[in-house]
Amino acid sequence: MLAGDRLVIGAVRRSGPWPAVLAVTAVVGAAGELAIPYLVGRTVDAFVTRQPDGTPWLALSAGAVAAVVAGESLGIWARGAGGAYAAATLRRAVLRHVLGAGNAATRRFPGGELVTRAGLNAEEVGRAPETVTGALALLVPTVGALVALTLISPVLTLTLGAGIVVILLVLRAFLRASTMISGGYQQVQGEIAARLVDAMEGARTIAAAGTAAQEARRVLAPLPRLRAHGMSLWRANAGAAVQSGLVVPLLEVAVLIAGGFMLASGRLTVGELYAAARYAVLGASLSTSLGFVGGLARARAAAERVAEIFGLTPVAHGTRTLPPGPGTVEFRDVAVDGLTVGDLTLPGGSVTAVVGRSGSGKSLLAALAGRLADPGRGAVLLDGVPLRELSREELRRAIGYAFERPVLVGETVAEAISQEPASQEPAPMVEAAQAACADAFVRRLPLGYGTPLRDAPMSGGERQRIGLARAFAQGERLLVLDDATSSLDTVTERQVSRALTTDRRARTRLIAAHRPATAARADQVVWLENGVVRAYGPHHVLWEDPAYRAVFQGTEP
Repeated sequence: MLAGDRLVIGAVRRSGPWPAVLAVTAVVGAAGELAIPYLVGRTVDAFVTRQPDGTPWLALSAGAVAAVVAGESLGIWARGAGGAYAAATLRRAVLRHVLGAGNAATRRFPGGELVTRAGLNAEEVGRAPETVTGALALLVPTVGALVALTLISPVLTLTLGAGIVVILLVLRAFLRASTMISGGYQQVQGEIAARLVDAMEGARTIAAAGTAAQEARRVLAPLPRLRAHGMSLWRANAGAAVQSGLVVPLLEVAVLIAGGFMLASGRLTVGELYAAARYAVLGASLSTSLGFVGGLARARAAAERVAEIFGLTPVAHGTRTLPPGPGTVEFRDVAVDGLTVGDLTLPGGSVTAVVGRSGSGKSLLAALAGRLADPGRGAVLLDGVPLRELSREELRRAIGYAFERPVLVGETVAEAISQEPASQEPAPMVEAAQAACADAFVRRLPLGYGTPLRDAPMSGGERQRIGLARAFAQGERLLVLDDATSSLDTVTERQVSRALTTDRRARTRLIAAHRPATAARADQVVWLENGVVRAYGPHHVLWEDPAYRAVFQGTEP
């Protein structure tokens, strides 16, 4: 079984009580539809022969119609609620898995692709309970019609059975074709979304360069392929509709012809002939399941795309905690993705600057130290414990991480820094904000630290300072700063660097440095070149090498 099909089945099973509600309404509706021809037939016979008991049959017919209407109404409501429930459940699972996979998800899929798969595709899969239940529900009147016709005349059953086989073959071919076409359509949707997200991230650059028209053409370039897939899907649906639609009147005519001969020979009554004709239509109701089959095809195609996300291996954590220690970081024979670190030690409480040209591996080294990436070879240890063996809570409590473009998490500024309630201003949070030069501008906000993030418009530099404050507040043993001061002005950057190099809590600090002043204040410098540690030592010693000076001067050695 394909991963997508397993996901569709799982969506049906984990969609709460709604599939059961849909099944009940479908059975009630099908039972009513099966009863109506018989009851109407008996009513017709009673009135044709002027029997005195015709009125009760008429009342039962009206009751059956009411049951069908009530079941259909409840089914419509249950389909909407069930689809929303299943889609929401799947979206939460996708989000948890993406966040658990970390960098592996963003390396594998562009941002727009992730949004499309967690949004549109998850919604399509969420409709699986409705489509599966609806398609299966149509089997009830079909089976019931076969049984009813058998009771009337086995000859009529054979006629109906032949037509049902033809309809099933048409639906099977349509399901296969629609699944393949829907997959292509959804793939192009994801491609357009990825291009659009890239364009939005560079909107200011596009506006400044005056290339909006060219960028719009780039984003919409896949539209002809999207249209081609849409037209193919329409043609497949139209072809299947024509093929299955032709079977219904032919089948009804065939049953009427056979029943007519039997009526003429006295083996059927008028009411039984009417019931047989209605059962023939009910038995062929599978031909009306094209909408359900098409929805199932889209759900299967979407599920294949969502299943690729679940195929990502989430970051595994251990259960160990850290022993007392100064925060010593050890790289032991470490290598990964074009970066070879080998053996390297960051002494506890020291400041290490990582320098190198763009693409040399500074961010990857920082990610290894903070366990945002795992080495392909070797191990990274914190106070003697491999990072892989630490529990998630212990790891994130021990290591504070600040990025170039931090994402602020929480409802208020206070929560973005320390996850503390906005009504409190604990001393460690304020101290961290002061060290990041954020306290002054935060207190100028309408509600200070209690200001909701949505009401606190911040520049890139201010957001970086909040991100730095979060790292200062949360990292107990190690602070990792990956280009986290790039948006700060010179004065603020100098103040923050001074706070880093004079940390009162004596935590180990690893800084991706771009300015010689930052490297000069560090205890040691790790110099990367082409994914290899070329040298490490004090800044003033490395400065004697012209190639090292060229890293900061932007020139070739």
